[in-house]
Amino acid sequence: MNPDAILLCYCSCPDTASAERIAETLVGERLAACISRLPGIRSTYRWQGAVTTDSEELLLIKTVAGRYEALRTRLLQLHPYELPELLAVPVERGHDAYLEWVRANATG
Repeated sequence: MNPDAILLCYCSCPDTASAERIAETLVGERLAACISRLPGIRSTYRWQGAVTTDSEELLLIKTVAGRYEALRTRLLQLHPYELPELLAVPVERGHDAYLEWVRANATG
């Protein structure tokens, strides 16, 4: 993948404090250009043989492919879950000026 390709990454967090800490760190370290936080989501999943439902906060992380591995490593260091969700989806289209802004602000 082209290192300048834009990625939208999804990561759920157990609470506002961990979501805020992760968002501020990743943006502060230029691993992401922007992180939008969506509070009040409900996640239902299977964990250790049981179906569980929890309240979470979802992070929408905007970055570039060339920063993904460093972002992944740092997120795993910061995240309180044993098995954090991290999904990266390539962005096919978007507002060109915004995509350039993401590239400019997610590079070290």
